[in-house]
Amino acid sequence: MQLGLIGLGRMGGNMAERLRLGGHQVVGFDFNAQAVAKLTATGSVGVSSLEDMNEKLKGRRAIWIMVPQGDPVDETIGRLEPLLNPGDILIDGGNSNYKESMRRHKEVTAKGFQFIDVGTSGGVWGLKEGYSLMIGGDADPVNHLRPIFETLAPAPDKGWGHVGPAGAGHFVKMVHNGIEYGMMQAYAEGFTIMEKKDELHLDLTQIAQIWRYGSVVRSWLLDLTADALTGNPTLDGMQAYVEDSGEGRWTVFEAFDLNVSAPVITESVIRRIRSREENNFTDRMLAIMRKEFGGHEVKKD
Repeated sequence: MQLGLIGLGRMGGNMAERLRLGGHQVVGFDFNAQAVAKLTATGSVGVSSLEDMNEKLKGRRAIWIMVPQGDPVDETIGRLEPLLNPGDILIDGGNSNYKESMRRHKEVTAKGFQFIDVGTSGGVWGLKEGYSLMIGGDADPVNHLRPIFETLAPAPDKGWGHVGPAGAGHFVKMVHNGIEYGMMQAYAEGFTIMEKKDELHLDLTQIAQIWRYGSVVRSWLLDLTADALTGNPTLDGMQAYVEDSGEGRWTVFEAFDLNVSAPVITESVIRRIRSREENNFTDRMLAIMRKEFGGHEVKKD
């Protein structure tokens, strides 16, 4: 089966290779010429323009978009629409807000094309392990693309599914990432508590390896943590600065709107934001209040 792929970064490039190994032809485009050349070198078809992609895709076109969420998705769709035929399928596999996916579905289908949103999890390990795919949209394009999903997933019958109407795929992926935030925060706090217990001389790398087998907290995330600690057990050279790509925040906003208490995910998002504040004003305010009511010493630069 043919698939157009826009965005050949680490995840997009790995997806293209997994599809090629599964017997599908990928026609890929990226503004980075080196990424296109790399795709071509591995046996897929790299192109230098969307017009060239359009010419090389035969029959009912299916184009998977892997670009940053927001305006880049709308701009890409806007450039593709004049090239499409009725019934062609656009797939947004990035981390878009589900509300935008619902809007795009309405706009694209009104023009005679089809649109599905695919929450995609797997990161740089997807080529080897497969991708978890959470799919929203109409049944017809999902069924048409079943061979693609079965190839990208860990197994044809595992790790992927049509979870609901337009927007549902990105909604489920949003919550998935919110849960991921909470899991990461819990691991980070637990390992920090052990790291601070100097008198026990705990080996965090050893403990991570122990927990990987038989423990109720074992997980793939713990496997990756153990690997990272093996390479750098004291985290030398690492800055305490953690980015977020938006899905955790969106999950918290949805929890508020739905009157769902989600303190763990909420706090994990706040902690990520806190990590970016150097000598932050909030902590200085706390210190000065303690001095005023209790005479506690304030540390100064």
